[in-house]
Amino acid sequence: MELSEGVAEPKRGGILQSTSKRVRMIFSVMASPNRIDILRILNSKGPLTYSELKSLAGFKSKKESGKFAYHLRKLLRQSLVALNKSERRYTITNLGKLVLSLARQIEERSIIESGKMYVRTSHESIEEFNSHKIIQSLVREGSLPLELAQKITEEVENRIYKYQTTYLTGSLIREMVNSVLLEHGHEEYRNKLARLGLPVFDVQEMLSNIDNVDNGAEGLLYKTGQVVFAEHLLTNTLPKDVADSHLSGDLHITNPGIWSLLPDAIFVNIKELIDDGLNLGGKFLDVSRIPSAKNLDDLTSTLSMLISLISKEASQEVVMDGLAQLLTKHAKNPGDIEQKLTDAFATASTVSKYNKNPTIVSFRVQLGSDAKINSAIITAYKNYARITPIPKIGLIIDYEKGKLSDVSADLAEIVTLGGKVIFSQGLVSNKGITNIQTKNSTPLSINLHSISINLPRLAFESNKDETYFRARLALLMKPALSSMALRKKDISDLTRRGLNPILAKNTQYMQRGSASIVLNLVGLNEAVFNILGYQDNKEGRDILHKVIETAVEVAKKKGKELGDDVRICMTESDGSVRFSTLDGEKYGKNSVLKDLDSDSYSEGFTLNASEVDGLTAKSEQISECNKLAKMLNGGLLVSLKIDDDAKIDDIKKAIEKTGELTSSFKPVKHVSICGECGFKDEKLGDKCPNCKSPYII
Repeated sequence: MELSEGVAEPKRGGILQSTSKRVRMIFSVMASPNRIDILRILNSKGPLTYSELKSLAGFKSKKESGKFAYHLRKLLRQSLVALNKSERRYTITNLGKLVLSLARQIEERSIIESGKMYVRTSHESIEEFNSHKIIQSLVREGSLPLELAQKITEEVENRIYKYQTTYLTGSLIREMVNSVLLEHGHEEYRNKLARLGLPVFDVQEMLSNIDNVDNGAEGLLYKTGQVVFAEHLLTNTLPKDVADSHLSGDLHITNPGIWSLLPDAIFVNIKELIDDGLNLGGKFLDVSRIPSAKNLDDLTSTLSMLISLISKEASQEVVMDGLAQLLTKHAKNPGDIEQKLTDAFATASTVSKYNKNPTIVSFRVQLGSDAKINSAIITAYKNYARITPIPKIGLIIDYEKGKLSDVSADLAEIVTLGGKVIFSQGLVSNKGITNIQTKNSTPLSINLHSISINLPRLAFESNKDETYFRARLALLMKPALSSMALRKKDISDLTRRGLNPILAKNTQYMQRGSASIVLNLVGLNEAVFNILGYQDNKEGRDILHKVIETAVEVAKKKGKELGDDVRICMTESDGSVRFSTLDGEKYGKNSVLKDLDSDSYSEGFTLNASEVDGLTAKSEQISECNKLAKMLNGGLLVSLKIDDDAKIDDIKKAIEKTGELTSSFKPVKHVSICGECGFKDEKLGDKCPNCKSPYII
């Protein structure tokens, strides 16, 4: 026993000495900033080749090769880094990770022991707290006078030292600064210095409800980014009275997250974009450059790319003219066109979207010429609508010089497939917005029409006095139109600087384009007939006409003052449901919803497809519809409401008859879609026959 103990003692001492030596060697490795950097790079980047690691570590010249090899050899000898010989890549070992973690802990503890305060900045670095940087930010970002900036900074600094916070963050300091500014009554400065973004809870909620995002990671990022820009719009861009009107529900701004970045609608001749090839300048350098189309394959490839790219430069819709003329030039066989065009539409459908409702790209088909080409376009679109649950490409059928009966059968089938089709005599958008063309009109024009006015709200607050109601309408319109004029300048400036490269380069929009400002009226029927108390008769309709006349007159005068083309429309708006909900909360649901057919206010004008067969041009309903269309110089969306159980032949007849009665209309039919697999069918019941899911939308 004694012998064994006597033998064991030197052995145990040898282990301790060996361990002590190993620890000293590891600490000697940590003493080099270069070696710590190598560990950090491998920890964050993963396995790297010798040359990759050398470059990332900053040893780029040949003279430094020996120095790098020396440091790497040290790390390998102490087993902090390992080499995978088969892949010839270096990785950090678990021991290396432990050493790196220890280095961080030592660094943090040394900061604490030093008694100094450090700031974790927004540009991913740790810096010693310096109050002069607060003064600089107040003057540079908030435009504060120097004396006031020094005073605010002194108070903030006192609070920081009072809290004895070892680790500060840039956002925490900003919160303190804004708190002090508010306490001193400097709200305007506070708005300039506010940090825009989402609370942690909201981000977690978005991740928890990821099943509601149908656009992948891009959809999540778009939604997050738009929150920032929407907040910036409402706090720092719009005049306070307009922002307050939006928030209170007097008016509604569609897509506030991209409101100051993109136009709402673009009207363009596709020949302008394709004939000379896509010119994107120095933007989208990862997108293939295709020269001018020489054959049908070139044309359809360019078309697919063009749909994807230009849809990113409008928030709601793009209307393209001249497709038939291009196809006639490059194809002789209509059968080839059908397949190529179907493929182009299908490929373009993969483009990402900014919002829940995607930007619609519509192609105008002019009846009366190129009958075979027009038929090929319509057939290709029908094929596309059949394989796409919710199409984001549309058709505009211009029947001013042609017969609807030539194409109505195919278009009726497209309506049952959920295709987006509007019929018109002249150039309108898929939302019914009119593009006013003159002899000197340019190939391109844009429309800004994403402000809607809540007419029922104005009626509720007018004490049933229609004169006062119209006066309130005029007062609300003026600042709204002024903000739209400012928006037009902002978008033009951003386009010139390259934010929208197709608009800037290919169309020469800045030199030859035109722009119109269009204000949308929502809930006119409810305002006049339900709230102001007029009957739906000649007297009541006269009041309704006076409201439109007032709006058009105010728009015309304000347009002259601003130097802009200003128009009034009645079309669909995502604000109609919001308006009725807010008004229901403010005035009582019984007051708001009792006379509504749905949970939203009226938009445009509605005709029932089941009733049009018995109507004539002199019918009261048609006469009123056409009169409103003439009065509204920005456009009237006439919805042809089709019953869910309507047959294709019934829809065909309704389309032909409505075309005889009105100059523009849009068939609207609910098409059931399985939200799980995308299957759609007009007979889809409570459960999907394809995947058995009950999630039907």
